[in-house]
Amino acid sequence: MREEMARREEAELRRSHQKPRSPEGWGLLLVLWYLAFYKPIITERHLRRKNIKFIFIRFSAWQYAGCDKLWAGLVTTLCDSIRHHFGALPLSVYHVMGTRPRFASGFSQKEWVLKTGTCLKLWGMLFVLGAGLSVLLVALLVPGIKDHHALKVVGSAVTSLSGSGLVLGAFSILKNLLISEKQKIERLTNSKKFASQLGFMNKVHSEVEVLVDFLTFMEIFERRRLRVVLEITSLDVCYPEKVAGVLNAMNTLLSDANTPFIFILAVDPSIIVPCLEQTSCMKGLADNGYLYLNRTVTLPFSIPEMGSRSRLRCLEAAVQTREDLMYRIITSNVERRRAKCRDVPAVASRREVDAEAVRCIHEAFRCLHDGADPLARYLPTNGAHVRRIVNTIPITLRLLLHRAGTPGTPSPRAAAAWVVLADQWPCRLSWVLQCLEDAWQSRPAPDFGARSLWSIFQENVGELSALRQPLHNVLSLDGDPELFQIFLARDFPFTARDARAFLGVTVNLDHSIRHKMGLLRGLDRLQ
Repeated sequence: MREEMARREEAELRRSHQKPRSPEGWGLLLVLWYLAFYKPIITERHLRRKNIKFIFIRFSAWQYAGCDKLWAGLVTTLCDSIRHHFGALPLSVYHVMGTRPRFASGFSQKEWVLKTGTCLKLWGMLFVLGAGLSVLLVALLVPGIKDHHALKVVGSAVTSLSGSGLVLGAFSILKNLLISEKQKIERLTNSKKFASQLGFMNKVHSEVEVLVDFLTFMEIFERRRLRVVLEITSLDVCYPEKVAGVLNAMNTLLSDANTPFIFILAVDPSIIVPCLEQTSCMKGLADNGYLYLNRTVTLPFSIPEMGSRSRLRCLEAAVQTREDLMYRIITSNVERRRAKCRDVPAVASRREVDAEAVRCIHEAFRCLHDGADPLARYLPTNGAHVRRIVNTIPITLRLLLHRAGTPGTPSPRAAAAWVVLADQWPCRLSWVLQCLEDAWQSRPAPDFGARSLWSIFQENVGELSALRQPLHNVLSLDGDPELFQIFLARDFPFTARDARAFLGVTVNLDHSIRHKMGLLRGLDRLQ
């Protein structure tokens, strides 16, 4: 994501010749000036900007596992991290003097509009303050007028009234500077009336809305898009109610169409799904945790089993965490930096790979858009599933190109069909893959790789039928069984060899389903 951020920054600089701004040093004074006296406008030019800046926030659920409301820890971490990133002063001034960004009327390219009302009020208060001070000084210092008590009273009253407005504004900024959004939410959660506080969620939502508007303000000021990336880990070691609370908080934060948040949810589905099914949030979803996750996650990425090289890298990374071996990290960084200086042809080869990846992705999407292609008939009607397929196809094709050295690399059309197959029939495909894995382990005949997946499924469908009770929730994820037969038997007759080629790059299939099937199959055979 950082590489993509740098690439987009360079491309936008070449296109618009405008450097992004930062709220640091002189930039801090400039952002305070804009906060006080200007209204931000979302223009067409801003919407066309492609450069982006990611603000990374790590949230370990285990650190907040002792809280009564784990989701409140998520919101407070978000608020505190944004405050720390931009500084407490700009956010405090925005709370008091900031204006909510609005869209431009027509095709105006003006991104800042003067706050006429604020300027008039400020100049009026300063004028009245100056006049009051002048009257007071005249009443105190000029001989012959010093004895006029009424003039002193008028001067003091005018000075006090005009100065009190400025003092109140400064006091409000100071209050927001000392009391952060995190402290406000923590104070609400610690209240004894927390359980019966009807307006609590509304107050929390208001704080988040202010943050979203502030981020939009900073987008216009910095001349680039801002996205807050929250990495949520250790959720699978928390209690079921708290797991559901965090997922509900995620859905709440993502409920607005233009929300600037991206959640990276790193969990083990085999643990999370039973947790969700034990809570009350499953009501109306047939107590199916898989269905709930499918509706929440828009880009699934199930990490395949590690190969031998990955295991060695993992072992090396674990060894490098030892304090007595930390010097290896420094040495490897120096070597990598030297290699980058020498490796000029690698840049060209990387560009060629990217160009080939773009070509394959376009070809795959062409097949999905072609009404004459059988693949287009299998696209789901559910919008969330379509987004999952569209998000997964580019990743699958790039992973296939990364492994292009292996013989028999599948075509982009076949890769797109495989992604659709994994999305529409995850249970039946997992069953076929588990049967294949068991068959490969028992050293089958040499021509086994040429067998079709449909014939393998037909051979083992009776065993799947016997296990339909423990696999009930997973089976309910599958689409039409007749379409599954037509897909594998006629339109896309994948073979065992094809499945083996795709297995290492199948990221939109939950591998915990296949592992559960392997366990049930082994237990059934023991009986």
